[in-house]
Amino acid sequence: MISHELFHSLHQLSRHLTNKLNEALKPVGLYSAQWAVIFVLKNKGSLTQKELCDYLFVEAPPMTRTIQRLVKQGFVKQVAGKDKREKHVQLTDHALMEYPQWENIVNKINQELLKDFPVGSQEELLKLQKSWLQQIL
Repeated sequence: MISHELFHSLHQLSRHLTNKLNEALKPVGLYSAQWAVIFVLKNKGSLTQKELCDYLFVEAPPMTRTIQRLVKQGFVKQVAGKDKREKHVQLTDHALMEYPQWENIVNKINQELLKDFPVGSQEELLKLQKSWLQQIL
């Protein structure tokens, strides 16, 4: 069945891209999961852990570990919400200062990974992915 091959190849591609990103971010002490949280917070602002989990499709325990690591590194802080049990996760000033360097690393690895993939194909793939995501969300 084509669906098995499609999902298998998507999984392989995802793992490869994650590994490449991890290699690129290693010198600055980040992993792809941490970058994903940082990127979302930079673009969406303060979010609760649940909102981060929902947006990134990550279970609560690994998200908790990622946030704790980012807090320890001084890149995010947790601020109490209206409900004392609810904490909002925000980037620190330190993270905002470092963000351009991290974004540059990510952009470089993305460009390297796409260098032999025609722009028209990139645009079509993005369109297909967005359409598919809208259908399943």
